[in-house]
Amino acid sequence: MPALRPPLKPLLLTLALAGAGCGMARAQQTTTSQPSPPATPDAAAPTPQQKAKASPAPDSVALRVHLRQAATLQSKYKDSEALAEYQVALKLNPQHYESLWRAAVLSVSIGNRYSDETRKSAYFAAAHQYADRALAIQPEGGESNYAMALALFSEAGLMTARSRLAIFKQLRSHVYLAAERRPDMPEAWQLLGRWYYRVAHYNVLEKAFSRVVLGGYPQGASSKKAMEALEKARQLDPTRIQYYYDLARMYKYQGRRRRAIAVLQEAIKLPTYTSEDLTVNRLCQQLLPPLVRAAARRDRLHARWYSQLKMDSSKPPSAKENGTD
Repeated sequence: MPALRPPLKPLLLTLALAGAGCGMARAQQTTTSQPSPPATPDAAAPTPQQKAKASPAPDSVALRVHLRQAATLQSKYKDSEALAEYQVALKLNPQHYESLWRAAVLSVSIGNRYSDETRKSAYFAAAHQYADRALAIQPEGGESNYAMALALFSEAGLMTARSRLAIFKQLRSHVYLAAERRPDMPEAWQLLGRWYYRVAHYNVLEKAFSRVVLGGYPQGASSKKAMEALEKARQLDPTRIQYYYDLARMYKYQGRRRRAIAVLQEAIKLPTYTSEDLTVNRLCQQLLPPLVRAAARRDRLHARWYSQLKMDSSKPPSAKENGTD
């Protein structure tokens, strides 16, 4: 019997996508401190019976102490110490919803500081596990879906092109639910805006691969929706410079230079509290001058064109134009 051959078209698309890059640019910086590697969550996802019992249980005094300490540390930008407090809280109550989704978010934040992909991957994998457990407790919770979307988005940057496309398809429900259930959470709107923009700019090869191999690509994304979502995030928290930077880049790529310039001019005036803020502030300062020069060139061209048009309109008509010899 002849050997079965795989379909040629999906195979060619897979090989072509293996060399294609489709990740979004990120501002990343190696941390100066060296937090210990993330502790792998050791509690399994709860069964339906455990889930029913987990939610109504009141927090113990000891657990509340660790939650307060974690919140205080996080407000001081001590993410590693805050994560350790949430990990202790989860030993006291492995199904504590807030500790799970916050531990996921902090794991991503810490992982993003490393340039080493092994360390990044370890933190992102831990974040994914924490988010999985939070989703098992509240499948439609805004926080749990945001945590899962953030973990997936972060993991996608370390994957092959083929795997990234599968992740972006999977992300749709999480980013939508996060913004829908927690419309007051600016981080959820930022993530939704990034997803909108990335999916709206799939190239021909990415669309073809998604159609043939993944059964279709996510619908409903557009640049307009992306910018609206980022504007919403900025309105909810006008102190976060990352929202300004993301929004300015979108305006730039859409040819809206003046709007991008206005956003960047606001961004560079914001105070910087962390090394990440300082990095993004520098990126904003690098992005601004070329946009200002391009806008100035356009203004000069318009001024010359208008001046020429005005001179032409003020000239008296020639005798030939009047029909006389």
